[in-house]
Amino acid sequence: MAQTNLTIRIDEQIKQDIETLFDQLGLSISGAINIFFRQALREQAIPFSIRAKTAEEKYNEYFNPHNMKRLKESIEQAERGEIITFTMAELKAMETGEVPQRAIDFMAKHKEARSHD
Repeated sequence: MAQTNLTIRIDEQIKQDIETLFDQLGLSISGAINIFFRQALREQAIPFSIRAKTAEEKYNEYFNPHNMKRLKESIEQAERGEIITFTMAELKAMETGEVPQRAIDFMAKHKEARSHD
């Protein structure tokens, strides 16, 4: 069968990651794409499911045991008064490395309190 070239555009990082993966599998990108095309022709469809996650899947993904543990810990910290809020101006200033003095004082106070526990 005669061969032809196909040019595609892809994100550079994806290309690097896929080259690494396919190299581990003993495949070239060209070989992997050929496998994909042949399977698509065989099935007369994309050979894997492409769909948006359902609301339940999104819910379960977010409210997984790790996230629920962190949420519970955050609620407990808030109940103990171990939180600090910032204004948007303070957050923007922090992007450049400026830390409000009240944040430094808050962190020192709570670090000291934890060391006494």
